[in-house]
Amino acid sequence: MKKVYLAGAGPGDPELITVKGRRVLAAADCILYDHLAPAELLDLAPASAERIYVGKKKSDHALSQDEICSLLVDRGRRGLNVVRLKGGDPFIFGRGGEEAEALADAGIPFEVIPGVTSPLGIAAYTGVPLTHRDHTSAVTFVTGHDVEKIDWSKVGACETIVLFMGVSHIADIARRIIAEGRSPLTPAMAVRWATRPDQQTITGTLATLPALIEEHKLRPPASVVIGEVVALRSKLDWFEHLPLFGQRIIVTRPREQASSLAEPLRHLGADVIELPTIEIRPASDYAPLDRAIRNLPAYDWLIFTSANGVRCFLERLDASEFDPRRIRARICAIGPATRDALSAAHLKTDVMASEYVAEGLLESLAAFDISGSRILIPRAAVARQLLPEQLRARGAQVDVVDAYQTVRPENLAERARESLARGAGWITFSSTSTVENFFAAVDSASLGAAECASIGPVTTGALKRFGIARITEASEYTSAGIVDAICSKVIIGS
Repeated sequence: MKKVYLAGAGPGDPELITVKGRRVLAAADCILYDHLAPAELLDLAPASAERIYVGKKKSDHALSQDEICSLLVDRGRRGLNVVRLKGGDPFIFGRGGEEAEALADAGIPFEVIPGVTSPLGIAAYTGVPLTHRDHTSAVTFVTGHDVEKIDWSKVGACETIVLFMGVSHIADIARRIIAEGRSPLTPAMAVRWATRPDQQTITGTLATLPALIEEHKLRPPASVVIGEVVALRSKLDWFEHLPLFGQRIIVTRPREQASSLAEPLRHLGADVIELPTIEIRPASDYAPLDRAIRNLPAYDWLIFTSANGVRCFLERLDASEFDPRRIRARICAIGPATRDALSAAHLKTDVMASEYVAEGLLESLAAFDISGSRILIPRAAVARQLLPEQLRARGAQVDVVDAYQTVRPENLAERARESLARGAGWITFSSTSTVENFFAAVDSASLGAAECASIGPVTTGALKRFGIARITEASEYTSAGIVDAICSKVIIGS
């Protein structure tokens, strides 16, 4: 039965949404989402799902609460699967109770899916347990939104206090709590964008924190934690000690492949900006590839120079009448990612390049007598000619066919400028095409202090042709090699 789901999106890290939250998003017909709900979670919904922004920031409300409730009732009455995606948890200062009441009064079926509320995210990602046997057995959650409505004599006596929306009024709140007898030396901290890679944490005491917040210009959304447990942060903080925490890194790989580089970087604490500079599209003419597939038994070697080439080749193979069991050719892959793409289709790689470039492939094939052999290379429409030329020079008959083409995405220049404006410290490049498309969109002078991370010597050469001098090259020509190279440089630099 379709219904309205009031779902908690968690405190900021999109991976902290619950399994049930992911499931209902995947089946959503309509999503009403907040300012604090991670934008990445919207991608979990079907492309056809209606997405309505209903976010509320201080003095900036897209819709009033009554209008949000009316939308939920309207979409519910239409018989849609509706997800009201709320930052944190719906029932912890999320006004989920009001929305549930509106749905109940209208007779609309609904369900509440809890989320990780921001204090729990703060506790986990700052190393400050909200309870601890040696320090506290009680926690008070309180909104600092309306200072006059709170009885600070009761709140101030609590061992651990978590203030939602209290940063703007922290000086007044601290003064009131101290006036009620709380020691001004009580450890305290403020946290902005908790659990995200741009998490900002300021620690001090109840007396000093207001001035520190002003000094560091910390602005909402942020929360404050007051209590002895804050002193444990120096011992238990793990998130802000990840090797790439504080590093903002642009990943220029195609959207379909970005995760193999972006995810490891995120797991090491980096703030990753995905900026695809290449879009993978079908070949303009599949006739040559289709003819080659029909004639596969005649080939002695199949050589794949990218995972995209494997994927597109297999798609055409599946669409054909050819039985893959008739393939007699040896299979050669340029590197681990290409080999893994073949393995996923249960195709074994006979030869893999010693170094994951065309030169490495040629070196690995040097042990084989390929004179007179027929070789098929399904690859991108535009690519280096070194490999087929050298194979032909050794006496092989080489057929190069287009398995796909790469194009520059629309609005790349605008998105590249926006990404650079966010202050990236690193830009990663995994091919000459990513380099050429990026610098066709923006001038090299716009990089500022950003350093370029290259997957290997061919890509490095392309960067140098654009006058780039600050280059860190991977020693292993893979996504993992790029990650290792950045980590090594950052650790040495620190």
